[in-house]
Order: sequence, then C-alpha cells, then structure tokens
Amino acid sequence: MSKLKGKRLFRGIIQGLLLVIGIMAVYIGLDHVFPPAEPILKPVAVDAGTSGLKEQIRYVAVGDSLTEGVGDQTKRGGFVPIVAEDLQSRYKLTGVEVENYGISGERSDQILKRLKQDKKLRDHLKTADFVTVTVGGNDLMKVIQNSFFTLTMKKFDKPREKYQERVTEIIEEIRALNDGVPVYVLGIYNPFYLNFPEITDMQKVVDDWNAATESATAQFSKSHFIPINDLLYQGLDQEVGVASESSDSANANTGTAASAENDLDRVDNNVLYEDDKFHPNNIGYQLMANAVRDQLIKSQDEWLKTEE
Repeated sequence: MSKLKGKRLFRGIIQGLLLVIGIMAVYIGLDHVFPPAEPILKPVAVDAGTSGLKEQIRYVAVGDSLTEGVGDQTKRGGFVPIVAEDLQSRYKLTGVEVENYGISGERSDQILKRLKQDKKLRDHLKTADFVTVTVGGNDLMKVIQNSFFTLTMKKFDKPREKYQERVTEIIEEIRALNDGVPVYVLGIYNPFYLNFPEITDMQKVVDDWNAATESATAQFSKSHFIPINDLLYQGLDQEVGVASESSDSANANTGTAASAENDLDRVDNNVLYEDDKFHPNNIGYQLMANAVRDQLIKSQDEWLKTEE
C-alpha cells in the first residue's frame, strides 16, 4: 500500500470516528429511559459446593464507560452485575457485595488519580476479594483527537508507552491498598471494524494497545488480562454484521449498493449499542461478563478460598 493510499484510508476512519464522537456526545447529553430487561444469554450451570470457600464476596469494579455500563439498556451497570449474579449462583454464595466505580470518558490518568484521592474507593479496595478494571479506550481516542490532521501510526507510540506505565501504576496503587488482591484488566476492542474492514491500521492500533495492557498486567502475580476484541469486533458469533434498515431502504430506492466508505449506517454490529455504535449493548455486555467469569473460574483459588 502506498503512503498516499494509506493516508487516505486512515482519513476515512478518522472521519468515521468524528461522526461517532458526535453521536456519543449527543447520547451522553440525553437522559434516556429504557425498560428493564433480563440477561439475554443464560448463565452457566451451577457448580457443586465445596468446603473451605468464602460464603460472601466483595467485588470492586473500577474504570471507564465499560464499567459504568454505557449502552446497557437495563441501566444496571453493564457486565458487572451479570458477573456478580453468575458467581453467586455458581458458588452458592450468600451474597456478592458490588461497588461500581465506573465513570464514562475517563482515561488511565484520571482513573489513577481517583485511586489515589477517592477515599470511599480506597476504603472499598482495601476489603475487596477481587477487582476488575476497564481502561484504554479513551486514551486511544485522545491520541486520535489530538493529532487529527497529522495522524500517523508513529503518533501512537509514545502515548502507548505512557499508557502502559499508567496501567502498571494503577495495579500498583490497588496492591498498595490490598496486597495480593486479584486484579482483572479488560482489553479494548475495535468498534469500527465492520464498517471499515479495509482500515487494517486501526485494528493494529487496537492490538498494540491490548499488548501494552497485557504486558503491564504480566508484571504482577494474581493479575490477569482479559481480551475482549475477538468477542465484539465482528459481532455475535463472528458474523459479518447485519445490514441496517436505512441502508436497505436506500439501496432499494436507488438500485445501487451502499458504496460510501464512511457510512456508519451501512452495517450494524449486533453486539454494539444501536444509538452510538460504539459501546456494547446487552448482548455485548453478556459476552464480556462471560469472559470475566471464565477467568475468575480459572483463578478461583486466588479470591474464593478462605484464609488459612
């Protein structure tokens, strides 16, 4: 691919990003009311009880909009309550105390600042049995916004290194409050893939960002990286997407195929929230919850066993 073509392709994704950012701004400014809904995917089967396990668990969730649950039409908090309910059922716990400290739009530096200054958060972390963290998406978006007119792949290098350092500091800060508490850090995903599959640079940026997060978590024992890109970027069961009604209607009227490279209505990702095409929807959060649950099961000795 020539440099000129690469720049044109990258400009295409930037234009799409600007449109999505605008949609997200409108979404955040409105207070939508949605009817309650049950989890779309059923929880896994219940495990038989075993001795030497805790009867009650304290779960602290820290992070950005994915922890807050933006896009969850039940308004319950995204993947966090699904994980809590699944664990309570699976291990026959008397209860799972959940503290959700997700704030939409926060970057790694802002999350780190809260960890150092928010007394209530710090107190809850001291008694947590395990902690989940969502971070990285807003850091990446800031690079794009700050370098819009001069954006190249190299523009991501230094910000990614700084981001990796902050993820390390986040885990260190949590461990300073609760030595040895298991920490589960979720990766980020590419919400633009189905509309811009030809922009391979965007997926490489997401992969590099996830690699930085994984490297940071690998420095610590009882620290786990949970990838979610493969669960979300192609839709449910890695389908190629669902053509939106607006695109179908337009094609029927004109008799031509949708050809605009930057038409975000061209294809819908069926695990992303329809209003912003960026955050997970109910299905997306269920998939995230399943991934978190599976990692918690694999490492259950780190958080479920009673202290000897």
